[in-house]
Amino acid sequence: MFAVNTAILEQTNQILHIIFLFLPFLWAMGILPPLDALFLWGMEQLLEFGLGGSPMSSNTKLLVMFLISAGTAIASYFIPSTLGVILFMTGFGFILSLNLSEIGFAFKHTMISHLGSSKSKNTHRGLRIQFGWREFIFYLTVLTFALIEASLLHQCAGFSSFSKASPQAVVSYVLIILLTIMWILREIQRVYLFGVFRNPFYPKDVRTVTVLMEKQRRLMKVGVVRRILLTLVSPFAMIAFLSLDRSLQNLHSVSVCIGFTRIFRMVWQNTENALLDIVVVSVAQMLVFNPDLWWNRSLDTGIRLLLVGILRDRLLQFVSKLQFAIAILLTSWTEKKQRRKSTASLITLNVVFFPILLTFVAISALLSSPLLPLFTLPVFLVGFPRPIRSWPGPVGATACVCSDTVYYQQMVPSLAVALQSALAAGSLGLSLPGSHYLCRFQDRLMWILVLEKGFTYCGVNIKGLELQETSCHAAEAHRVDEIFEMAFENQEHTKILSPNHHFGHILTPCTVLPVRLYSDARNVLSGIIDSHENLKHLKDDFIKVLVWMLVQYCYNKSKMQESPDNADKNKKGLFPENQRSGAVERSRPLREEDSFSVDTIEDWTDDSDLFDLEPSGRMKDRKELGQLGTTPKVHLSIPGSVETQSQDVAQEMSPEEKLYRAVVLGLPAVDKGKQQEVSSRVEFSCSYSELLSIPEEWRTAPVPASKVNEMRQRFPEAWYHFVLSQLDFFHLKEKPSNLLEDLMKDKTLKDLYIHGVLSCCFGLFGLDNTVPAPSHVFRAYTGGIPWSVGLDWLNAKPELFQLALKAFRYAFKLMVDKASLGPVENFKELINYLEEYENDWYIGLVSDLEWQQAVLQEKPYLFSLGHDPNMGIYTGRVLTLQELLVQVGKLNDEAVRGQWANLSWELLYATNDDEERYSIQAHPVLLRNLTVQAADPPLGYPVYSSEVLHLPLF
Repeated sequence: MFAVNTAILEQTNQILHIIFLFLPFLWAMGILPPLDALFLWGMEQLLEFGLGGSPMSSNTKLLVMFLISAGTAIASYFIPSTLGVILFMTGFGFILSLNLSEIGFAFKHTMISHLGSSKSKNTHRGLRIQFGWREFIFYLTVLTFALIEASLLHQCAGFSSFSKASPQAVVSYVLIILLTIMWILREIQRVYLFGVFRNPFYPKDVRTVTVLMEKQRRLMKVGVVRRILLTLVSPFAMIAFLSLDRSLQNLHSVSVCIGFTRIFRMVWQNTENALLDIVVVSVAQMLVFNPDLWWNRSLDTGIRLLLVGILRDRLLQFVSKLQFAIAILLTSWTEKKQRRKSTASLITLNVVFFPILLTFVAISALLSSPLLPLFTLPVFLVGFPRPIRSWPGPVGATACVCSDTVYYQQMVPSLAVALQSALAAGSLGLSLPGSHYLCRFQDRLMWILVLEKGFTYCGVNIKGLELQETSCHAAEAHRVDEIFEMAFENQEHTKILSPNHHFGHILTPCTVLPVRLYSDARNVLSGIIDSHENLKHLKDDFIKVLVWMLVQYCYNKSKMQESPDNADKNKKGLFPENQRSGAVERSRPLREEDSFSVDTIEDWTDDSDLFDLEPSGRMKDRKELGQLGTTPKVHLSIPGSVETQSQDVAQEMSPEEKLYRAVVLGLPAVDKGKQQEVSSRVEFSCSYSELLSIPEEWRTAPVPASKVNEMRQRFPEAWYHFVLSQLDFFHLKEKPSNLLEDLMKDKTLKDLYIHGVLSCCFGLFGLDNTVPAPSHVFRAYTGGIPWSVGLDWLNAKPELFQLALKAFRYAFKLMVDKASLGPVENFKELINYLEEYENDWYIGLVSDLEWQQAVLQEKPYLFSLGHDPNMGIYTGRVLTLQELLVQVGKLNDEAVRGQWANLSWELLYATNDDEERYSIQAHPVLLRNLTVQAADPPLGYPVYSSEVLHLPLF
């Protein structure tokens, strides 16, 4: 006995010496897995094939579910009765197939809300299953009927040997029929049958949502029927088959506990594959009735189903990997960009050593590890086993956030709802954990990975890829568009049973989904922005828009002041509160008032005394503006001169003013002597004019009186009166019937708006009346106007500057619309334009933070002005929110995993960090006929990655 053991040990020692000899080579080639990846892969394989579960979306959930599932299998071993075993396995199989994490979250959220915690409002994040009483009653009903069915069949029908007339055989016939019907109903919802022939039932030339919904009504009914068969009919039929099996009589058997615990759970967790496995075992039993055969003598039904399940999975992986390897071999020669000098030699070697290639493919399929095309060459290695997620970090934390991210954030909720319906109906084919899909719309690409799946739910991760395409990425995207267009839009290829010209490609079109998202249109503005006639009217339109905007601002602020609920908000609002007549003094910065401008030199005349406290020209201007009220001044003497002010004035100065004087005397001489202004007392002819009064500091731009008179002549008085006539003042409790007429007759109020408009024009255009050049218009639109005294003054009032910038952008958009749609007929139409801009549009820049906020708030339209310095053209970009069709195709899973392995192999030599060796940042796959340069990530990096989206499928 001792000698035999010694021989075995010696043989084992020799084998291990050979294995250890190759370990450094395997490590250098990146074939040996890191310990954490190996541990997660092993646990995932045991959970899926040994315990009937599903891969999980996080490592924590995987560990917890593995322990619970293993405990369930162990507990079933100690149950003393067959009825108890059946009920235990049926009940726990159903419960463990549910989305327990979401159910627990919903329960926790409900308890917190009942306790009245304020945190409950912010706890519910992301797209989650709405688990309520309806879902609870549904699950409880299904569980109850499943337990009743299993117990009744066990008690009434009993156990009998399998024969053509036995109850179990009758159920087998039903299962075969169900499998055939569900398979047919799934295939006729896809654009291609088996991925080869055009589906005659699928709508032709699908381009709009309305056409799709009209033509797809029958397919939607087919999807509903298939969903009912899959969710309710098939599980109960399989439970009937399992409850009638005589293998359950063998209590306290490890094989029975493992096999039947697995299949009773798989009936709910992965219904389609469980149905296929049971049908295969049933057909095998019908064909082979010899009780002496090893299949019937040594194996019970649970172990048979386990072996069939493993064989099914590995066989499908082998076919997928072999298809991938052949595609790499072919495209390395047919694609010119992939053809190298060594390609012919490599293909020859693969043909000569084809049995070795098949061995590599078989080993890769057996280990469920990726097949690695080394640097996308037809040189194949076996990658190390890894879990389905293929990256160690949490889901949703692998994206490179940029300005493109916001577009995916907006569309993902709507895309998830559309995916929910498609997955439930079966139009995306057989979706299992590890399935990959690619969605395409205009320049946007979304990559979808199924992470976990159970009874009536599916967990997915959606990643959005960068929109900036390099030449290589453009070639890949062009091939994607070509495949989708040939499947969905090209009339020549929509004939009945026409072949798929891209058969064998890793991207197989499935269907189109209606999704609410932004369409992107870009137009060249040549002939509009450089038109002298359009630019000539731009200033007049700007004045009109600014008048409307100032009136709306003052009117809305008056409503906030009248509302007691908004009293606190008014103090903290974005704009400063307007001071009424008789307000207290308010000091202002010296830089705002004492800025020097060339435009103000004319205020100093030859008759002026050098040491005058106020220039004569400016004193005249003050008199001309005397109707706005007089402002007491506190003058400063020029440094180095004799003090000319009286002692009485000095005594009247406050301590703050004396301190200000002392500081100013140390500064360089300035050309304007006023240091501080007091709010002017404006006399209105209408007492309600105060509600529309412009803040005083908004009308104090350093402009000469001649420009004020010129603005009075250009001021659109008729438009001003029309804007006032549109106000309702519903917020006033008591108002005279002739309120609007009194406001229109108030000349003081009109002068305030004249000064406010003039201040903004002075800041944006200066004092010249020349027609602005297109470059100046572009700079004004973007807020990048060259520095001037007027702009410096306007920048000191940020609220007014934002209003002026907004008004200019509205005026520019109005100019574009008039050039495209025709002139504005009347004031009413102009008001409609402006109200539409205010309510339904965001007009600004793509780089603005408000642009991203408008996208997330789903503003119906967005407009931006751009400039191409290389071509010297100006472009307008319009985003329109609408429900459009997104094309969806299924990817070859092995090609995805092979590309991950390829990139991880490169990372192995870029860094020694084991985590990065299998932490691939969710790149999609080779789409230019399955192969691209590995150094260039295919189709771009992900700029958005969602959290796990749990989609209800019933």
